[in-house]
Amino acid sequence: MPGISGLVSLPEVTTVNQKRAPGREARKDDKRARLREAAWDLFTTAGYDQTTTKAIAERAGVASGTLFLYARDKAELLFLVFHERLAAAVDEGLRTLPAGAPLLDQLLHLYAGFFRVYAVAPEVARAFIRELPGAEGPNAQVVHQLTMSLITHIGGLIQRAQANGELAADVPPMLLAQNTFALYFAAVLAWLSRMTTLAGALDPLLRSSLALQLRGLGPRRGPT
Repeated sequence: MPGISGLVSLPEVTTVNQKRAPGREARKDDKRARLREAAWDLFTTAGYDQTTTKAIAERAGVASGTLFLYARDKAELLFLVFHERLAAAVDEGLRTLPAGAPLLDQLLHLYAGFFRVYAVAPEVARAFIRELPGAEGPNAQVVHQLTMSLITHIGGLIQRAQANGELAADVPPMLLAQNTFALYFAAVLAWLSRMTTLAGALDPLLRSSLALQLRGLGPRRGPT
């Protein structure tokens, strides 16, 4: 994604549509994909808590020892599953971002993609949200990196809004980006905790929360 002169040059978000390496790497990619698909199938049918790593390995057609080369425990398989889906949502959200729209609408556009991912299987999403905080395994780290990449992109959108006169120039872009992500996460928790519906979590909860955050951050006007 091209940057603006003098602003952050945004990195490309790693996602799912990368070419496979030949030979051994292709076989590893194939086993990873089979494990990911098997885990998703069992998590969404039998339930996350009821599913075992042995059952996932059997469904994927690999040995249990092979499974642990790709995920050291069941939670790591859950992170492997959701990273692919969330990365695709980031890709799609950035690809279809409404250029020239107000920052509030751009943020809602991006965050709505994550709600759509979780809405496919809310019970599995609850397990993901429960297991991720504090997780340190390799697949968890990839999810954390994806989150930071998204926040960096949002920081770039905030800089663009500042350059366009929508926000005050003294607003710290990355701090505001992190604040918007925290508001999104609070809305997700409210929905997954059954405090509101999916539609209500997006609007009015997330929309109103983001609007309130942005309200006082417009360009400063001098005395008239």
